[in-house]
Amino acid sequence: MPRQKRLLSPTHIYHVMVRGNSGRDIFLDDEDRKRLLRIIETKKKEEGFILFAYCLMNNHFHLLLKENRDNISQIMKKINTTYALYFNKKYQLSGHLFQNRFRSEVVESDSYLLAIVRYIHNNPVKSGLVSFPQDYSWSSYLNYINRQERLVDTNQVLGLFSEDISQAYIQFIEFSKEFEQRHHFMEYKEQNQHRKEINDYSKVRYFVNKFLKKHQITLNSLSDRKNKAIRDKLILELKDKSVYSYREIAKFLNMGRGMVQKAGKK
Repeated sequence: MPRQKRLLSPTHIYHVMVRGNSGRDIFLDDEDRKRLLRIIETKKKEEGFILFAYCLMNNHFHLLLKENRDNISQIMKKINTTYALYFNKKYQLSGHLFQNRFRSEVVESDSYLLAIVRYIHNNPVKSGLVSFPQDYSWSSYLNYINRQERLVDTNQVLGLFSEDISQAYIQFIEFSKEFEQRHHFMEYKEQNQHRKEINDYSKVRYFVNKFLKKHQITLNSLSDRKNKAIRDKLILELKDKSVYSYREIAKFLNMGRGMVQKAGKK
């Protein structure tokens, strides 16, 4: 089936969401999150786009931006490619970090712009990570309440509340607390997806170590012929419970890809 043509925004403003391939985590530590924000800042200076809001979750991130010299597809290609190269090099991986194309929706009114800003900032609250948006370190909400303009253009959004910046600040905070009822956003509907429990490298290590301890063998002895049944069982469980490919599982287990694939096809 041919992929659907991306809708173009007459205002050049888009809500963008990018998520990890097969739901895997794309941020494994704070260094990863800081790196993506630095990449966004660099590309923002190069391409001249305006960033209104962002939120980095574990396996996806949201951006609300207005394109300028480059269109949205070119902007996101540069951001995603640069980050994927960093991530794969750091964790010695290859292949696609992100799932398909980024998703986007057009923003055609001030009311929808404000509603999406609120939605993005409340993503960690909705996911149960924090109780209030100000408690989450990896969204632009803190840029707004601390009035920081380095990465995010807060003045344009605050100006929609009041010309008096002090009043705008107060109204923005109150607006952020309200429950969204009018709009239906491009949702990250995790509840409708089969989300596999092993989706980052720490979980793989924990699962493998627990499995090996249970069967009283070591990783080095896993390739021995006498341990074939145990090895095959581990490979099958990893393929079923994790987001990783046979090639990646082979790397985790320090064995040949052919051996892993042969076990996985049984």
